Amino acid sequence: MSETMTYTVPAIHCSHCEAAIKREVEPIDGVKSVEVDLEHKLVRISGDGLEDPALRAAIDEAGFEVA
Repeated sequence: MSETMTYTVPAIHCSHCEAAIKREVEPIDGVKSVEVDLEHKLVRISGDGLEDPALRAAIDEAGFEVA
């Protein structure tokens, strides 16, 4: 069953931020897509069997903190 998780990440502001987040999140098992909304400071992750701690850790690994 596909699901979407949305995170507020206040520090994102440019394409480099977007690329860093995608690089860390996309390889996680179950992730099908990662959408970064720079204007609204949101990261939307869609996929199957998503695990919140793993997604938060990947965003943290990219250098950003989930609000």
